Amino acid sequence: MFIKKNQIIIFILALLLITVGYLEIGKEFKDETIEIATDNVLQEDENENLGDATLVNSAALVPNDEIEKNTTETTPTSSKVDDDYFANLKLQRETMYSQTLESYQKIIDSSEISSEQKSIAQNEIIKINNEKNSILITENLILTKGFSNVVIFVNNENVSVIVKTEKLNTEDVAKIQNIVSRELNTQISNIHISNK
Repeated sequence: MFIKKNQIIIFILALLLITVGYLEIGKEFKDETIEIATDNVLQEDENENLGDATLVNSAALVPNDEIEKNTTETTPTSSKVDDDYFANLKLQRETMYSQTLESYQKIIDSSEISSEQKSIAQNEIIKINNEKNSILITENLILTKGFSNVVIFVNNENVSVIVKTEKLNTEDVAKIQNIVSRELNTQISNIHISNK
């Protein structure tokens, strides 16, 4: 059941990245189309009035309402950029965990490794899966406190928490520290909170 949740999360993050890539490619294509059209108008004007300088505005090629529509569709809002930031961090974290789990699984599958080492690898896999589960629960609990996005990284005893908010007040920090300390079983002095 846990593996299915991870697969769903990875699928959603991959889908988000593909969507962002598609939007960026579409934006580049539209920019190139406007540049080509502008170049064509310049070439036609140069042939007709050789030696005359003509100011060409690419906005004249496309109706104003069309420009406004395209601008609103392709200009990333700060919220979208922030969401991409959090999605990328979560994807990086998941990739790191996946690679580590894969390494331990190779140890378990190897016929050249002793049973004692395989047992250690199996315990590490269980530990990593428990940590991933705890992180997911902790992030969801922090989201219930009114934050729109959060990502958590655990490095041994240290826990880094990045929340999406313009400003963190002492009450918010205390709420986050309480949740992280309880769910990840760590000391408050080892919890590092920042905002994005």
